Amino acid sequence: MQPNPITLREATASAPEVELPPHGPVPPPAQTLSWDAFDLDGDGAAALPADALGAHAAQLLGRGRPFEEKSERGRDLYAFCKRALDILVAAALLVVALPLLAAVALLVKATSRGPVFFRHRRLGLAGAEFDCLKFRTMVVDADEQLRRNEFLWRQFEHSYKLKHDPRVTRVGGFLRRTSLDELPQLVHVLRGQMTLVGPRPIVRPELEKYSIYADKLLTVKPGLSGLWQVCGRSDTTYPQRVMMDMHYIDHRSLSLDLRLMLHTVGAVVRKSGAC
Repeated sequence: MQPNPITLREATASAPEVELPPHGPVPPPAQTLSWDAFDLDGDGAAALPADALGAHAAQLLGRGRPFEEKSERGRDLYAFCKRALDILVAAALLVVALPLLAAVALLVKATSRGPVFFRHRRLGLAGAEFDCLKFRTMVVDADEQLRRNEFLWRQFEHSYKLKHDPRVTRVGGFLRRTSLDELPQLVHVLRGQMTLVGPRPIVRPELEKYSIYADKLLTVKPGLSGLWQVCGRSDTTYPQRVMMDMHYIDHRSLSLDLRLMLHTVGAVVRKSGAC
């Protein structure tokens, strides 16, 4: 049984800021999220503070009609239109961006040792795994370096993101800031493994961080863009990422998808939260 849809409530007074040491914060040990922080109501619905998702995310979502309240015909129509949009937009972007893809591939190959593309196993619809494709942005022994460095490993386990990753190449840093490294994922959209808008694709060990919402995450395809990607990306906390994914699933619609696609362009231009 899936958890009930998430709702927003008015924010309470925030906790006082804690002064950090001059050298910056040390990430806490990795742990599964405690959902008690979200005040689960007696009926199992998570009541979030109004500012828990961030002002931008709350504005985009509003208080739209929950997806499960739509008729079966409405849900089927949404699925058909979403898939048609995925195919048309992904195919058009691949054709238009073909010269750019070739240029990036040559740049990656010419500036660092190793393959042009990086493949990593990600979870798709119903938990099916697929090799997610990206332009390589790191040195070839990046995984080995991560395992050898205890501080980096703890930071990675905590958020599955490294804000300042020393393994990223100079060209890779540019590709990440501009999101050009993710362009090859348009192929996954055409194949039906991903969608243009949806929750962020994750690796299997990351699933435990979704706690009671793990099963719900796997009811939809992961997205090339989505609420998390346009509302801060690496500037958000992990609980915020999870809640953004869940709230998108609960309130997904064609109009929301189109708004998020438009906001994606702005987020890429501003390089919001990119690392």
